[in-house]
Amino acid sequence: MYTMQTIVKCESGLHNKQATYFIQKANEFRSSIWIEVEDRRINAKSLLGVLSMGVTTGTNVTLVADGADEEAAVSALSEMLVKDIF
Repeated sequence: MYTMQTIVKCESGLHNKQATYFIQKANEFRSSIWIEVEDRRINAKSLLGVLSMGVTTGTNVTLVADGADEEAAVSALSEMLVKDIF
């Protein structure tokens, strides 16, 4: 299991188009991936789950992955969250 904390810096957080791109990237990996915000944990490969989190700019999130490509998955998704626009 690999974990990394990051602060969301993308302009509109994880809403609409950004959430779609994020989920598409997450689905490129074989590992199970979750996003944790405070006491909530959702599947990073679920559009409804990601949208239900209401992640906005400045939110501190923890990415957790478990599987063969866990480090690569967390690193790639973390990079997306710290970009202004993706």
